[in-house]
Amino acid sequence: MRSHLPPRRLPLALVALAALSCQSGARLLPAAAPPTSTAVTILAPRLLDGRGNAMVNVRVVIEGSRIVRIDDGIAPGSQATYGLTGLTLLPGLIDVHDHIGWYFNASGRFHSATDGDTPAQSMQAAFENMRLTLVNGFTTIQSPGSATDAALRDSVASGRVPGPRILTSLGQVSSGTPDQLRERVRERKEQGADLVKIFASASIRDGGRQTMTQEQLDAACDEARRTGIRTMVHAHSAESMRAASRAGCDQIEHGVFGDRETLDLLARNGTWFSPQCGLVFHNYLENRERYIGIGNYNEEGFAAMEKAIPLAMQGFRDAIATKGLRVVFGTDAVAGAHGRNIEEIFCRVQGAGQRPMDAVVSATSLNAESLGLGTLIGTLAPGFEADLIAVEGDPLRDITALRRVVFVMKGGRVYRNDRDRR
Repeated sequence: MRSHLPPRRLPLALVALAALSCQSGARLLPAAAPPTSTAVTILAPRLLDGRGNAMVNVRVVIEGSRIVRIDDGIAPGSQATYGLTGLTLLPGLIDVHDHIGWYFNASGRFHSATDGDTPAQSMQAAFENMRLTLVNGFTTIQSPGSATDAALRDSVASGRVPGPRILTSLGQVSSGTPDQLRERVRERKEQGADLVKIFASASIRDGGRQTMTQEQLDAACDEARRTGIRTMVHAHSAESMRAASRAGCDQIEHGVFGDRETLDLLARNGTWFSPQCGLVFHNYLENRERYIGIGNYNEEGFAAMEKAIPLAMQGFRDAIATKGLRVVFGTDAVAGAHGRNIEEIFCRVQGAGQRPMDAVVSATSLNAESLGLGTLIGTLAPGFEADLIAVEGDPLRDITALRRVVFVMKGGRVYRNDRDRR
């Protein structure tokens, strides 16, 4: 995929913005040293491989950016580059829906194009979002998306700026004739998008009604298949969800007003489903004064989000109970939520009753498969990228252990290590 080709030369403007951000005091991590040819070993008492398996007393051997061997039954205290005593090792987490460039501006309000923030301020805020996301355990995200995401994606891929691996739609597609939609899909592909984001329904704040016809969705998702690019569809109503699944679109987001008949259809058609049950709603409500009065962030919109919370919770319960439905982990992280992405998993496990192991799998190997990267990331096994994190405690006993990240490695580079190096 495009995101994993050798990085393109960065625009000089981005390099200048990165330098400016550092000079102005942004809390950026230094870029980690590149992986060396010398083997690196990590010793930990517990390992979750991302596919539903657990191992004890393991040693992970890494060369360059890849895992080359995992040994179990290793005596605690054996020699290792990193001895992670008392910790649980698992794959770097993946968020399939994160608006990495959204932030609160210099006035503490949700940033909009007309609020006066400079491009340098916006880039600095995005760098901070990336830092927070990475050091809290998310090594890959999908951002659907704005044109500036391309620079963020390429800056991370080049090694100039620390952050999670980024895939982006570079914007959204929401209207037009079938022929116009086909053209817009091709344009996104030519511009370097990793996926196409399609709006098939209104926002939850506007009722979530269907806004694209079956013919429009058929055209957009058919053209995406023809050109070899994935599709993600924003759809709240049951009607828009069904239309997107019938059109062969790859992934459906949100689905607050979905019903069991619709979920069964998604399962039969192999449509990936990314619902949210907690973080995005509570983040908006907690930051109400920072959003209110901007666009459709009004009193009616906030009332609609409050009413949606129990519907979203029940919808998630119904989703995980639907046989064969592939439910992935996406937070819809917006301004105020970056670095807190893992809170969505607490809603799923503690509120909706998802098994902890299933929740971990959804945020690792299942997410990777949905991105078309299932043989590269999301699993701790030989041949996979050395994306791994360590947390205090055992997530299978206490899911909130995933909040206590103390070690982060991405592609063989260490970006966080709260323990002494051995």
